[in-house]
Amino acid sequence: MIASLQGKILAKRPDSLIIDVGGVGYLVHVPLNTLSAIENLNQDVFLHIHTHVREDAIQLFGFGSEDEKRIFLALINISGIGPRIALNILSTISSNDFHNAICNEDVGFLCRVPGLGKKTAQRLILELREKLPAMGAKDKEPVFNDTLSALVNLGYKKNIAQEALEKAYQNGIRDIESLLKEALKHLTKE
Repeated sequence: MIASLQGKILAKRPDSLIIDVGGVGYLVHVPLNTLSAIENLNQDVFLHIHTHVREDAIQLFGFGSEDEKRIFLALINISGIGPRIALNILSTISSNDFHNAICNEDVGFLCRVPGLGKKTAQRLILELREKLPAMGAKDKEPVFNDTLSALVNLGYKKNIAQEALEKAYQNGIRDIESLLKEALKHLTKE
């Protein structure tokens, strides 16, 4: 399986690139934001690659960041979401905005993606809200993420639990028991 490619751009198409790696030209489908970052041909490029194998085709999908690739993989694992729709989502919404829309359960924002209806957007939120960590949470210590997981397991919505946990975390509390107690105080006040 191909995990990444580094080479020169031979051609730029509306939804893909042809990348020369050691004399072999690879056709790589990319989201629009990755495509727009390419200024000219013969430019060196590095892409994180997902090799998609079907019965009738092998396709390469390339991403400028590991986070985009991770979102793409999470999307194509949802029933009814194929690589083209996943690529369309990443072309329309940045990875940060996508994370926020999932965490905040913003169906309307997700419906801005052409071809993505309300029911599909709701299913995305339902299936991904626990799989994709909040952007702010992944930069914190593991104790933050563990406490957030505990609050979600207690039945609190992830975005509400994260807000309460942020308040407790800003007070300088760094152990899981104290963080949990302080976050619960904030949650019961609201």
